[in-house]
Amino acid sequence: MSNATEMTLPPEWDDDERMNFMFSDFNENRDVNTTDWDSKMDFWTALILKGCRNRGTVCVSLQELNKTFRRKEKSPLGLATVIQSMARCGKIQRESEFAANVDCGWLSWGVGLLLVKPLKWTFSTLLGSSQVPLEESFVVIELVKEKAAELLKVYRGSEFASRSILSFQELCTLSSEVCADESTLCMALLQLQRDKQVTVSLHDGEKVVKFCQAGQAQVSLVSDVDLGIYQLQRSEKLLEERVEKLGLEADKCREEARVLLREGKKSQALRCLRGRKRVEKRADSLFAKLESIRGILDRIAQSQTDKTVIQAYQAGVSALRLSLKDVTVERAESLVDQIQELCDTQDEVNQTISSGVNSADADLDELEDELKALLDESKPDSVSGLPEVPTKGLRPSGEPGLPGTDLLSSLPAVPYTPLDFTAEQLEEELNQLTLTDSGFQKEKRTSPAKRVESAQ
Repeated sequence: MSNATEMTLPPEWDDDERMNFMFSDFNENRDVNTTDWDSKMDFWTALILKGCRNRGTVCVSLQELNKTFRRKEKSPLGLATVIQSMARCGKIQRESEFAANVDCGWLSWGVGLLLVKPLKWTFSTLLGSSQVPLEESFVVIELVKEKAAELLKVYRGSEFASRSILSFQELCTLSSEVCADESTLCMALLQLQRDKQVTVSLHDGEKVVKFCQAGQAQVSLVSDVDLGIYQLQRSEKLLEERVEKLGLEADKCREEARVLLREGKKSQALRCLRGRKRVEKRADSLFAKLESIRGILDRIAQSQTDKTVIQAYQAGVSALRLSLKDVTVERAESLVDQIQELCDTQDEVNQTISSGVNSADADLDELEDELKALLDESKPDSVSGLPEVPTKGLRPSGEPGLPGTDLLSSLPAVPYTPLDFTAEQLEEELNQLTLTDSGFQKEKRTSPAKRVESAQ
């Protein structure tokens, strides 16, 4: 932050009365006026974070803050107190302590941007004194975490995502749009190492960074296999560049031969063609080596895949063995028998309940039949031989008749059944009838035939 005009300042920045209060020093005792103290502290804390984001850095110093927030030839008097308060709350940390807390391996890098001291400083020295060194650099924890997440996202979205190890120079090129300088990149890498997403190492004097691959909870240490793969990948890249360069050189020789041939310089053109053949031969040799390296890398990738599959199989077998630990065939058969026994018991209970209901229904049917018989006995006996009740009208419609004879004519005819026996037979049968139950003799009655004759 070189100047306050490089970022958007709050609206009250132009308010002289308000800024005079903000630029004044803090009271030694916060309890005197907690509202004013907290208001001023929140104002400068938010402004410092905003300034760092605007600049794209994660580190601040008191000297930079005094220069950045200078207004009308005046610098804020309470910035040292703000830094102490932010350090006390864990919002910032000394750059040297931040680096030393991660891994001593960073000391061997010899990065001059990291002011790592042999003796690790603590906040007690900072909080025990009211003086803050002007050039002391502090890391803003919130911002360095944001940068670390951005760096990891850029790596996983790049062409290097399939490679677990990158050189520091490759990483600098990759993160140029995320990290403003190497110091910011180093702070982001330190935070990623804290989160166990990267690990750093020196290999033959070269700084290398290993990233955690997708699907892994944390990164592993750099192994000999990792370094071997890294060397093969570097050789592959180098051979690709040389083959491409030789291809361009061969094309150049061919073009020169064509120009010389047009100019009539046949011998020189022939010499260029011979040079082209030599270049192509070297290119073919390098290309064969390149294909060999690619084949080795493919086999390594395949072996790693096989290893992952085998590990998955082992995990599956262990899980299956654990899940079937208390399961046996005998226990399964016993459980099946118990289930069958319970089902049979349930069927018997259901059958018993159903039979009770059926017997009750049978008793009810018997009672209904008895009630029906009683109803039938209470009905009067029907008179046999009587004619049916006429259903037609007494007076047919459309046929005139006398008033006295209409009723008689409408009545049905008297039934007549011819007798199949003679009067003598009836008389003889009647004479034979006696009242045996009451002890009287039979009385002589008039035969039906004679009654008919007398009626006539």
